[in-house]
Amino acid sequence: MLNDNTLDITLENFQQVMIEDSKTKVIMVQFWAENSEVCRDISPILLALASEYSDSLTLAKVNVHQQQEIVTQFGVQGLPTVILVKEGRPIDGFAGPKTESEVRELLEKHLPKAEDDLLLKGQELIAAGNYQEAFTLLKQAYELNDSVPMVRLALADCNVEVGQVDQAKHLLATITLVDQDSYYHSILGKVELAEAAAESPEIKALEAQLAEQPDNMELKVSLAVQLHQAHKHEDALGLLWSVLQKDLNFGDAKKVSLDIINALPDGEPLKSLYRRKIYSLLY
Repeated sequence: MLNDNTLDITLENFQQVMIEDSKTKVIMVQFWAENSEVCRDISPILLALASEYSDSLTLAKVNVHQQQEIVTQFGVQGLPTVILVKEGRPIDGFAGPKTESEVRELLEKHLPKAEDDLLLKGQELIAAGNYQEAFTLLKQAYELNDSVPMVRLALADCNVEVGQVDQAKHLLATITLVDQDSYYHSILGKVELAEAAAESPEIKALEAQLAEQPDNMELKVSLAVQLHQAHKHEDALGLLWSVLQKDLNFGDAKKVSLDIINALPDGEPLKSLYRRKIYSLLY
């Protein structure tokens, strides 16, 4: 054993590594010989990549002079030879010298991507009803790769739940017909319900009163509370900010503002924006 994710393959551990271990990790099998200069050149590259991708990759080294039976089983003809094994079978590989970028490109076709893990964890949180934490993870996944339809759908789902209806509509508009499944239509239904809630009689009445009394700060706070309940957080915070700029200690304006800000998920731009704005008044 060399370290946690680099090991020597022998007949004794072959079954464990190639069959069992390859169920959870990609096994990068390096066939090498001590007297081979090309093997000495590529070994540091493989070691470095195995360390970098240690969560999903194991480097398994086969000494061709000591493990002839394994060499024969894989049909190795020359050195260096590297074979990728997953789920007990070879899935890719190369023979001959390669640069680090070439080996990395090969590996990245088969290794799990960071956004895949974030998406999976985000979906688990959505299933548990924890949309705020899911939003943070899915936003990271989207920033890593915005081309994955399921990432966009899951993020849109969270957008609706945390009050970002416009952002959800934007994401849904990018989903092509082939990916407009039942999940897509369920999110679309949530958007329609959220928009209907934002047009409630209470909100309409307060908006009408505020149009007649544009400087009435009590009306602004009351409308902000209703808008927040309808998931219109940006509009709510905008109203409250206009109140706090004139009177930091007016009624419940500061408390309501901080409650809304604290309820927003991490990674939501409004959270950091309005936190900075209010702190600028406090300090």
